[in-house]
Amino acid sequence: MREILGRRRKHSLQRRGRSVLLNAVVTYAGEWKWRVVPGVGYDDRGGTWRAGDEQMCACPRPNCPVPGAHPLDPGLLAATRDPRMVRWWWTRRPDAPVVLATGDQVSAASLPAAAGELALSALDKLGFRLGPVIATPTRYVFLVAPYTLPELGELLDSQDWVPTSLRYHGDGGYVPLPGAAMDAGQPRWVREPAPGAGGSAPWLPGIGTLVEALVRAGRTAPDGDRLTY
Repeated sequence: MREILGRRRKHSLQRRGRSVLLNAVVTYAGEWKWRVVPGVGYDDRGGTWRAGDEQMCACPRPNCPVPGAHPLDPGLLAATRDPRMVRWWWTRRPDAPVVLATGDQVSAASLPAAAGELALSALDKLGFRLGPVIATPTRYVFLVAPYTLPELGELLDSQDWVPTSLRYHGDGGYVPLPGAAMDAGQPRWVREPAPGAGGSAPWLPGIGTLVEALVRAGRTAPDGDRLTY
């Protein structure tokens, strides 16, 4: 009897988590006008994920650089803000991660998690107003207003050295977004989105107000070529 009740509770939690995820996706697309697409997800054939484990991507690549947190089918070009489309996608794949296509309404910069915590602390001490910040198991993602490559290039040109551990996600890029956040290893908000003008999409800072702190913090992290969201 206890086993049956345990299964029922587990299934109830799964349904609740999927409802929260769907509501989050509809908010991103329909209310905030952010373009989203389902992520490929993880290969769970190896069993339950535990903190410290490396999750394997469900895509066919044996050494995927961004396991689980990238589009596959449909691809990034299909990203949409149409709530009807996202409802259809997440009804078919209720556990799919949420991937944000950057460069349109919102862009981002990301750092390895330890460096991201340093940057967040430094920006707080300086009194800078931050927009939404996301923590994944391995990285911190700072959401910012859209920027152009010339604008970014001018900002980085003023720095003596820019670590490659600091990544920029503009036009043609993508980052994961929090969904249900029911399980360990899922993206979560470190700084919750705050309403912007008119109470619609969240307020976003310009990249120029954050770049120096991000560069300084990024110098504490080893360079690498694996994003591992």
